[in-house]
This record gives sequence, structure tokens and C-alpha cells, in this order.
Amino acid sequence: MISPFKIYFYNNLGTVKVLQRRNFTNKFKHIKDVDYQFLQKSKVPTMHFQKSLPRLPIPDLQKTGDRYLRALKPLLTNSLYDDAQQRTLKFVNGEGLEIQEKLISKDKMNKNTSYISDYWFDLYLRDRAALPINFNPYLVFQNDIKPEYNDQLIRATNLLISAVRFMLSLREHILEPEVYHLNAKKSDTPLFRTVTGLLPEAISWYGAYLFKAFPLDMSQFVGLFGATRLPQIGKDKLFRDPKSKHVLVQRRGRFYAFDVLDKDGNLLSPAELLGNLSKIIRDDTGSAEHPLGYLTCQTRDLWAKQRAHLEENGNKQALHVLDTAIFNLIFDDDVIEDDKNKLLKHYLCGNGNNRWFDKSFSLIVTKDGVSGINFEHSWGDGVAVLRFFQDIYNETTTKPFVHPDSQPSTSNITVQELQFNLDEKSKKFIQDAKQEYDNWCDSLSIDYILYEGLTKGACKKFKVSPDCIMQLAFQAAYHLIKGKFVGTYESCSTSAFKHGRTETMRPCTEKTKAFCEALNVHKKSKDELRVAMGECSAYHSELVKQAAMGQGFDRHLFALMKIAEENDIPRPELFDSYEYKFLNKSILSTSTLSAPSVMAGGFGPVAQEGFGIGYSAFPDKLGAAVSSYKTHNSSTEFVQALHTSFLEITRILSG
Repeated sequence: MISPFKIYFYNNLGTVKVLQRRNFTNKFKHIKDVDYQFLQKSKVPTMHFQKSLPRLPIPDLQKTGDRYLRALKPLLTNSLYDDAQQRTLKFVNGEGLEIQEKLISKDKMNKNTSYISDYWFDLYLRDRAALPINFNPYLVFQNDIKPEYNDQLIRATNLLISAVRFMLSLREHILEPEVYHLNAKKSDTPLFRTVTGLLPEAISWYGAYLFKAFPLDMSQFVGLFGATRLPQIGKDKLFRDPKSKHVLVQRRGRFYAFDVLDKDGNLLSPAELLGNLSKIIRDDTGSAEHPLGYLTCQTRDLWAKQRAHLEENGNKQALHVLDTAIFNLIFDDDVIEDDKNKLLKHYLCGNGNNRWFDKSFSLIVTKDGVSGINFEHSWGDGVAVLRFFQDIYNETTTKPFVHPDSQPSTSNITVQELQFNLDEKSKKFIQDAKQEYDNWCDSLSIDYILYEGLTKGACKKFKVSPDCIMQLAFQAAYHLIKGKFVGTYESCSTSAFKHGRTETMRPCTEKTKAFCEALNVHKKSKDELRVAMGECSAYHSELVKQAAMGQGFDRHLFALMKIAEENDIPRPELFDSYEYKFLNKSILSTSTLSAPSVMAGGFGPVAQEGFGIGYSAFPDKLGAAVSSYKTHNSSTEFVQALHTSFLEITRILSG
């Protein structure tokens, strides 16, 4: 995953300053029941590798130009490609050289971060589109295999406990560092933790590298808790309270809050937490007449103005409670059962009245105990969210603290409903937002596919990348429906580098185009198609490797565009060209969400004419959740075409 770096190895460990081991007994002597307080108690400090993480490389300008042109080739006619080639060569051999130098110079002056980090935060926070559907992704947990633990109150309480235990471990720097183990049997061991834990932070990454283990950036993890995105005119801002003690709870459009930590910072007992949540569940006041959550469903400038009005009318303190809450826990009255279409739509957009999309994340639990997360995307990416998701799932399903026979405590019940002063103007805001958002949700087409004819293991057996097979199926399905090829986005994490975010992997290539045409138009033989598929897989794997290594072209070009703006350099023609805009209009926006804890996951289409595709290669099947807008596309039609593509791919691989 990581290219070799020059390793400085100390033969004489006596020359290395050895860090003193943590004495947990002394460090946490003020904490009662240490085992209960923390989800993990890592001997290697959480941020131990952060200082020595490699920096995200700035790609060579000529290579970026070549990679950009290769991504354009399958999308353009010959004449359009010739024009694009001229513009690109003019840029990389001319004005781009000065801009590249300025980018490199700026990067050298900011060695504590990556060249893309600030630009990427800025991109998200300046976008004025509404958060739900456009930006906020969702993940849905697998149900607990023990049906009695899927009770809404039991599951919500266990998720709450494990989530706060995760947070406390993070706050105390004893959450296990996130590490990619190339060979877990050799590196995910006590020896690895002992050796790397003894190394100074400045060289700890290199010690991990010797084990063929690669620590990942953890700078985003602090954005999980006590955080919210505040709407502002022109550009939002991220707010975080690192000492927050309370959680926010929503039910039937109403807001509640209570402290989950006592005055000494200790997590309340399971019975006390169960007691507070029980009080909310038993509240029979009814649904909120004017559900404030709808306001977070709007465009950001409009919501910013409305929030300012709310604050002027005596709601500043109540909103502050929302903003500073550790996270948002949502009780929904909806019953999902086995309705996958309802499940996908429920976690993508819900009904708006029982959501607060600005929070860093919301834990959502339905009446029948189906649980998941909807998260705001500007503060971080899937690495932090998925790690949190998996850790709390594993604990709640193997070592839950609340059981079907658990009794709620009647002491230390501090839950209070938040009260808002809503004038007629505010009520009109909510009414208009509700109508607009309900219509928006109704415009969505959502469907899914679970295909058992191929598995992740089977793909590897046939020596083709499972990810390539999924992406190839998407290309073939779209070509089958539309007869053309379009800009396709696959998200790839660059968290192997300090403050890395994501890079775009471009799955629509000349090789996938040739395969789709051979399959759908020319009806080539099985042997010919199998050879073409192998070529697609090899090239796909190379592109994934390039992206993960920070050697894609999308983020580089974006940073060059921003550098030109900062330095008042005339905007290069390349960035206003037809081909650049066409490539960056992601008609197929895709992201893989594979993990044993994930039942489903996805996001909305990022273009009106596009599809949003969250997909997984499971051990026993392939799956994808597909969203689109009804006025432009049918997700059901795409899923049907995708099923046809899967069948064809299975036929090609068989025998």
C-alpha cells in the first residue's frame, strides 16, 4: 500500500529515548471502574504515529497531465479529445509550471498538514447546497443476531454506552491507533505494540513500517464528538466542544438533552442511562407541532438567516445545547422490518421532522431496533466514521451492558426537553421547509441489489479485483441503458498520509469502455471477454494504488486551481473547458462500504442526472444501494441492468 521509504534504524536501542509506559492505575485513579469507562485501553497512545506520518506527495505535473488525458479519452470524441490534449499540454508546459512551483513552495511552508486539507475543508464549507441527500452519507448496522437485543430502547442504550466509551478512550488518548496491517498475523500483535510504543513519536511510523504495518491519519477523529456544522452566510464553520458531557436525543420532532458524564467525567451507569432514555420513550406528549429539524434540510445561506432570527428571539441557549452535544441520538417511530427500499430512504433523508443534519453524526434507531448513522461530511471521511461504526457494533453485539431483563434506575434522571420560542415568522420558516423537503425526498428513486451469484472470494479465485468487478458492472449497466460513457467518481482514501482526505479514482477507462462495447454491442466470445476483463482488473488495481498513494490527478488539479486564485494568476483555460467540466460532473458517483458490521450504506446522487451508488463486496454476495432523481433516471431500471451485467460477468468467469 505504501511505497518504500528510507528507514533510519537504530541498532543500539540505548540511543533511542524510550517512552515510559503508562501507569493506568495512577493515571485514572480519579475514575471509578476504569474497565467500564473505556472501550479500549491501548498501551500505544492514540496519536503516537501522527507526528511521523509521511506527507501527502504533490504529483509531478507532467504525470498529472497524462493521467488526466487518459481519464478523458473514453469520454470524448476524437475531435474533442484533440482540443483537450492541446489545452492540457499548454497548461502543463506553460502556465501550470509557475502554479506548480507556488504550490510546492506553500506546501514546504506548511509541513504540519497536507497540501489538500485546507482546500478540501473550504470546498465543503463554502458549498451552499443543503446537507441531506447532497452530502450526508449513511451507514446501517447489521441487526443483532439475538432478536431480543434489537428492542429499540435496549439497542439505543447499548449504542449510547459504547459510543461514549469510544469517545472517552479517544479523549484519554488510549483508543487503539488506526493501523493498516499488510499481514495482520505478523503485525497485529503484542510485540508490534511493544516495539512501536517504545519508539519516540518522531520515528514511530518507521518502526511500524518494518512490520509491514501502516498507521493511518487520525486527525479527523476529534471531529466525531461534541461537534456541529454551523450555517453562516457564504461559508459555514465547524464548531466543537471537546469537554461536552451531554447528548442530544430526538423523538417525534422534539429535542431532549441529559448529561451522560458526572461531575468528575465518569460515564453514568447502564441503569442510569437506561433510566434517562426510558423517560424519553415514555413521554406521551405527542409530536412537535413545529419540528425545528426541518430547517437543517435547507440551503445553507437560507438556514443561516433563519438561525440568526431564531437566536435573536431567545433561542440562543437552546441551540447551543444542540451544538455542543456529544452527538445526536434519534428515536424513530418507523418500523422497517425487511423493507430494504424503505430502509435506504429512511437513513438517507428520513422524514425531516426528526433530524438535525448539522450534527457531526446522528445515531438513528427505529421502532423495531434497526440502527444506523447519518453523518455530516465536511469534518471527515469514511475512515474515522467506519472505525467508530465497527467498534461500537462489535461491542454492542458481543458484550452489551444492557439486557432484556435490565431495570432502569430511578436516580440521577436529568433529562430535560429543550424549549424553543417560535414566533410566526419562525413557524412559517418551518412550514415552508417541510413542504420543500418532503417534495425533494419524494423526487428520489432508490433501489438496491443483492447478487449471490458472485462473492468477494470468488472474484479473487478468478484473479480479478472484486472492486473492479463492481465498477465494471456499473459501467456495463449504464452503457446498456444509455449507450454511452460518463464521468465516474470512485472515492479512495489517502489517510496513509498526514491530513490526507480522499482522491478520485476514475473507473471509466479505455479498457472498461472496450469491455462494455465488446459485451453489449459486438457480442464478443467468452474467451475474448475474459481476457478483456483481466486487463480491466489489472489497470483498475493500478489506478487504485496510484490514488491511495496520492498519485491521482483530481486533487492536484484542484489545488493548482486554488493556488492560481490565491496568487491572482489569470484563471487557466483548462479549468473552464468543456472536458474538465464534463469529467467532473459525476454522473456515476460511487463509494465502497464493505465491512462485516454494515448492512447497507449510501448517499444521494451528486448530479441531477446522476446516480449515487454505495456498494459492498460481501463474503457471500455483492450488493449496491442506488439513488437517483425520478425526473432523470430510474434506480430500478439501473438495478435491473446491473443484475444483467452481474449475470454476464458470472458467465464470463465461469468454467
